[in-house]
Amino acid sequence: MGEDEKGREAPSLTALPPQLAEAVSSSCASISHNLNGQKLGRKGRVTRERILAAAIELIDSPEEPVTLSSVARRASLGMTSLYNYFTDLTELLLAVLEPVMATAETSYLTVLRERWPDDDLFECCYRFVRAYHDFWLRHSRLLHMRNALADQRDQRMLAHRIDSTRPVIGLLVSQMDGETRPESADTAMATMVMIGIERSITVATDRELRRQVGMGPEVSEDRFLVPGARLMELAVRDGRAGAG
Repeated sequence: MGEDEKGREAPSLTALPPQLAEAVSSSCASISHNLNGQKLGRKGRVTRERILAAAIELIDSPEEPVTLSSVARRASLGMTSLYNYFTDLTELLLAVLEPVMATAETSYLTVLRERWPDDDLFECCYRFVRAYHDFWLRHSRLLHMRNALADQRDQRMLAHRIDSTRPVIGLLVSQMDGETRPESADTAMATMVMIGIERSITVATDRELRRQVGMGPEVSEDRFLVPGARLMELAVRDGRAGAG
């Protein structure tokens, strides 16, 4: 493993949480060739893993901007080597998002896959919203970067943002005993609930946004999580009543 210009060891997967490290390794193992069409052997896969580990380390260190050149420096690679794997920052961030989103199943989707009892509906909704918030908190800067690029009409990031919410919307419609067709009223309701929850969690996990809306560190994120869970509960109860 190499060192950067400050004598630090280049990042590796061993520095990542085990579940994320496994997801990164699996993601890199699925790539067969680099951008020049060269078949990736073990060395090429390790280099790709090193780039992603460096990007994750930078993203988790908000004092330094995340750019291709800063990632290359952190990974102890030249820009030519990095361009063998990624053409631009969006492509690199999408490669980081892939293993991160692979952890969504155990982080929050599994909560939605259970059938929620009517008597415990609010508690179940709150458990999901809390799990979704905690996932966002763990990956806050990455997800905020994605959303900022999506808001700037980066089509690849916009598609990722939309695609990442589709499993939640589909499972929420199932909780509502609703119709899963894209044009159904149930899907529209689940979509609106999900938009509200994501937007509120965006505020709750962003320090600058919290400052702008007057939500200091002493204010609990439950200010948004509890209303989000209530809205979800109402949507599920309404859907089940209509289906009954």
